[in-house]
Amino acid sequence: MAAPSSHNQTLSFLKRRFAEAGLRPQTKLGQNFLIDLNLLRLLLRTARLAPDDVVLEVGTGTGSLTAQMASQAAAVVTVEVDPQMHQLASEQLHGTSNVRMLLVDVLKNKNRLNPIVLETVFNELQAAPGRRFKLVANLPYNVATPLCTNLLAIDRPPESMTITVQKEVAARFVAQPGTKPYGGLSIWVQCQCQVELVRIIPPTAFWPRPKVESAIVQITLDDQLRSQIADRSYFHQFLRAMFCHRRKLLRSELFAAMNGQLTKPDVDDILRQQQLDGTLRAEQLDVPTMLALCQAVRSRIPG
Repeated sequence: MAAPSSHNQTLSFLKRRFAEAGLRPQTKLGQNFLIDLNLLRLLLRTARLAPDDVVLEVGTGTGSLTAQMASQAAAVVTVEVDPQMHQLASEQLHGTSNVRMLLVDVLKNKNRLNPIVLETVFNELQAAPGRRFKLVANLPYNVATPLCTNLLAIDRPPESMTITVQKEVAARFVAQPGTKPYGGLSIWVQCQCQVELVRIIPPTAFWPRPKVESAIVQITLDDQLRSQIADRSYFHQFLRAMFCHRRKLLRSELFAAMNGQLTKPDVDDILRQQQLDGTLRAEQLDVPTMLALCQAVRSRIPG
């Protein structure tokens, strides 16, 4: 599993490689490269990669981070949507036997992962006993939320996700009830995982510089939390519906979310049983309360 000669992803290295290839970063594809080597090392340390790990990386870039992870893990499945970047990384990663490079979009659509990506990851997981699935990536801003959301919807999600994301998204991951960032994403992640905001990253740590701050986030799957969800698919749909109109009061939001499946007296009865004030808003309910409300709704609706 020998890695190719590794180049530090410094600003001078990146500018030279892009100039040699006649390329320019495409910011519309989220091509903001992390050039602070201390932060790259922090990302890797936080991931705690081991020889049995199968790593999914989204956004191969030049392949510098990929090469470092390949030297520590059993396999790396790295996904790149830009053909030019894919070719650039192929040169960097030539001869690295445990890297699987995919030139595809990681998302089939907003609500579904690309099956080719999942198939490749699970083939690597099944190649040897005891292998573990991890996501480690400097994520393009535009895929961070749908990627993490959909990974947590599958039956075998990553044991951990160590990622750089926009600071605003990181705030939503860790937000508490009653705060502005708190919403369906917060609940969906926190009902299954332990979440840690590891480090805020300034724009100067990237090339080209983004207009916003970023953050390194560690999301660790918690099987005990996950087991408390009776039907993950149903709960996921329930959350989307409950946060469709954030400013509606809870009684009105619940009635609208059920789209005719519950009458207003049904809604009132459920809220009374759950000891919830209908003049609250969904963003004020903590994770256990939202889970209990979902279960009460689910048990009331036939079929």
